[in-house]
Amino acid sequence: MKTRASMVSFLGATALAALAVSGQAQAQEQVVKIGHSGPLSGPNAFAGKDNENGVRLAIEELNAKKLSVGGKTLKFELVSEDDQCDAKTGVSVAQKFVDDGIKFVMGPYCSGVAIPASRVYSDGGTLVSTVGTNPKVTQGGYKNLYRIIASDNQIGSSMAVYAAKELKVKKVGVIDDRTAFGQGLAEEFTKEAKKQGLTVVGQEFTTDKAVDFTAILTNMKAKAPDAIFFGGYAPQAAPMARQMKQLAVSGKLLGGDTVCSPATGKIGGDAVNDLVFCAQGGSMLEKAQTGPAFKEKFKKRFNADPDAYAASYYDQVMFIGESMKKANSIDPDKVGAQLYKDTYKGVAATYAYDDKGNMKQAPITVFTFKNEAPVPIASY
Repeated sequence: MKTRASMVSFLGATALAALAVSGQAQAQEQVVKIGHSGPLSGPNAFAGKDNENGVRLAIEELNAKKLSVGGKTLKFELVSEDDQCDAKTGVSVAQKFVDDGIKFVMGPYCSGVAIPASRVYSDGGTLVSTVGTNPKVTQGGYKNLYRIIASDNQIGSSMAVYAAKELKVKKVGVIDDRTAFGQGLAEEFTKEAKKQGLTVVGQEFTTDKAVDFTAILTNMKAKAPDAIFFGGYAPQAAPMARQMKQLAVSGKLLGGDTVCSPATGKIGGDAVNDLVFCAQGGSMLEKAQTGPAFKEKFKKRFNADPDAYAASYYDQVMFIGESMKKANSIDPDKVGAQLYKDTYKGVAATYAYDDKGNMKQAPITVFTFKNEAPVPIASY
C-alpha cells in the first residue's frame, strides 16, 4: 500500500513527465504568423472578410499537413487587422505587423493602401502578397512583393476589348472614384478603348464614399454613350446601376474586378441584371479543375460562397507553405526566392512571377449579372 507521501511523489513525477512531453512537442513546433491586412469594417468589409477566410482556409489545411522545416513542424497562425481601405490606417497596420515580427502578410486589398504600405513592409523584411491592381503597386522595386491577380492594365484593357468586340460598343463614357485603384483602372480602360477605335464621349469623377450619381449620370445621358465604364468599387457601382435605370440612361455599365462582387447584386438588386459587365482576374471557378471542390469546401467551412479573391488568397498561402517546405526555411528572403523560381497550379490560376512580382500569365474572366448574381461569360 502506497503512503500519502509516495502518492504525492508519484503524481508529481507524472505531472513533470507530462510537462516534459508537452515541452518537447512545443520545442518541435515552429509558429509562423500570417498577417492579413484588409477592410474588415466599412463598405468594403465584405471583401476583407472574404479574403481573410481564404487565408484562414489555407492555414487550416497547411496545419493539417504538418509541414516540417528544419526538423520542426510548422504551426501557422492568422493575425488579421482592419486597414479600412485607408492609406494612413494601412501604413499603421503595416508598422504594427513589422514591429510584431510578422514576416508574411496577405493584403492589402486596396491599391491606395498597398502603395504606401509596401515601403514599410519592405523596410521590415516582410513578404507581401496583394490584390492591389494599380500598376504602381509593383513599380517600387520591392523584391518580396507579389501581385496575386491581374493588374489594372490587364483588367481594364480586357474590358475595353470585350466592349468593342463582343458588345459592339462605339461610344463610351468614363467615371472614376479618384482612388489609386479606380483612377488607374479607368486610365487603362480608356487607353485600350481608344486603341480599339472607341470614342470616349465624356469623363466624370466621383468619390469612393458617394451614393448619389444623378448629376454625373445626367451629364453622361446627354452624350448618349453605348456604355459607361466605372473605375471603382461595388458599393458605388450598385447604386450607380440603379440610378442609370431610374434616369433611363441607355447603355451598359462596365467595371473592373471589384464590381464583379456578389455585393453589387445584393446592393443593386434587379437593376444590375444584364446591365453590369465586369472583368476580374482569375479563371472561371466553375470551369477550373479544382474550382467546384474549392467552392464546396469554402461554403461548408464559412456558410458563404467565395467572393472575388478568396481563391487567390487561398492559393498564395498554399504556394508560400509549399515554398517554405522546398526551401527548408521560413526566412522570407529564401521563401521569396523559391516563389520566384517555381510555378504553382492553384484553384484560381497558375502562379509564376516575373522579377517585379507580377504574374507572368494572369487569366481574366468577364462576368455579367443574372438574378442579381455574377455569372461568368468569357475567359481570356
